[in-house]
Amino acid sequence: MNQQVLLQTAFCLPTPDIEALIEGRMIAAIPRIFLNPGRQFALYPSDVSSNALPIEQYYRSNFIPTAQKSLAELGSETVQIKAWAKCERCQVLDDSESLDFLSQLTVWTKAGLEQTRVKRGHIFLAYLRVYRLPQPIEIPVHPSPRFIPLPQPLTVTQDTPVLSQTFFEQRCRQMEERQPPQHPELEELQSAIALLSNSNLAAKELDQDIKQFLGWSSQSIGRFDSDFIWIKTIADVGNSSDGHHFEKLVRKSLLKLGFTNSRNDPKASLNPEATGGAGGIDFYADAPYPIVGECKATKSEKVPSRTPGQLIQLGKNHLQQDYDPCIKLIVAAGELTPDALRTTLNNQISVIRPETLQHLVELQAQYKGAIDLLKLKACLQDAYGLADDKIEQYLVEVRQDIAVRSHIVQSVKSFQENAGLGEVGVDAIYGAYIGSSPPKPLMPNELRDILIELSSPLTGYLGRSKGNELNRDRFYFLRDLPLIH
Repeated sequence: MNQQVLLQTAFCLPTPDIEALIEGRMIAAIPRIFLNPGRQFALYPSDVSSNALPIEQYYRSNFIPTAQKSLAELGSETVQIKAWAKCERCQVLDDSESLDFLSQLTVWTKAGLEQTRVKRGHIFLAYLRVYRLPQPIEIPVHPSPRFIPLPQPLTVTQDTPVLSQTFFEQRCRQMEERQPPQHPELEELQSAIALLSNSNLAAKELDQDIKQFLGWSSQSIGRFDSDFIWIKTIADVGNSSDGHHFEKLVRKSLLKLGFTNSRNDPKASLNPEATGGAGGIDFYADAPYPIVGECKATKSEKVPSRTPGQLIQLGKNHLQQDYDPCIKLIVAAGELTPDALRTTLNNQISVIRPETLQHLVELQAQYKGAIDLLKLKACLQDAYGLADDKIEQYLVEVRQDIAVRSHIVQSVKSFQENAGLGEVGVDAIYGAYIGSSPPKPLMPNELRDILIELSSPLTGYLGRSKGNELNRDRFYFLRDLPLIH
């Protein structure tokens, strides 16, 4: 946990500038006064009346929609403070300094910057390390154009920086050395995509990816999988009388988990847009292993023995010799009658509730590939009859494995920032891990194996510089692995 900071003042900046700082688009501000390095303050959003030109000329074209939106949200009686900042450096740009670099690395046009310098005689350029507040706070509108006292002192921490220390230092060097942006075309693409991100989930994910690539954000925001819209309904539909809808949801769930069906047989299908119909199997998949089953949606009635009996009959009719090797599964909301439970036990049929299926699919949606279907198979084979407890125990283990990996990523990130290193060796990471109240103790070789996994190109949470020997490998932080609850 970072040390607490007590803020007693807020500093006024145009609300579009604050929005650009919070989004990570830039690290700079143009205060009207010189800011002492080390000073900390809340960011108070104001209008743009002090700007030298209208917003259409003052801000770069790809930022104008964001600027307009932020200004439209300004209140007449209260304002929302969303972030606070620490001034890391402040310098003066006089007439001898070209402003091309500053326009390229910020949201301001060169013309707007030049007019500001003409109007003020110089430009104070402040480098701000910005932190988001956990929740915005509202304060009354204040007329001061500079520092204003907060109605109540605000206690904050450095737990939610817009940029990690490594990313922030990279951006500072880029400003100090007057380096041009590396990917201006991507910046233009991001601006176009951002306009769609509020209404298009795919655009929102791409927007996040581009921001991370550009260095505008080192925070990995939990992805929202659009499939959650139907995943969240599995349990509710399973506990209703809508059997056809539930069957389709179960098929979609199996596809989401990674099952497939190569048969062109509507009576033994996994097509989520259809159902087995009269005389058909409710669901069937043949890879990565064969699984066949029945669904039983119900509000209150018990599951009779004819439900597992129907699975046995239809399975043998349609699959014939392929039936016996199958994992047999019933997804049912109601309580099984004694006869039904006996039938499942005698015929090696596993039964789970809709809630359990929803938990499986939710975790798969949150962390793609989290559900190992071979381990799921072992759970079902170990728990004929009621298998919910076995599956839930497996899900606890998966979540713990994810928590361990998230903690390792944070250990690498924290060690890098605290030690000021670009890369970290396995021994140092191990010391940081075991000294930080980890969710699970690990041996050094276990940690090394997970570090290599996390630095795979297919995961990309860490980077890896290979050494001459395995234990000489060095790792560095790339992106967070957030825990989603």
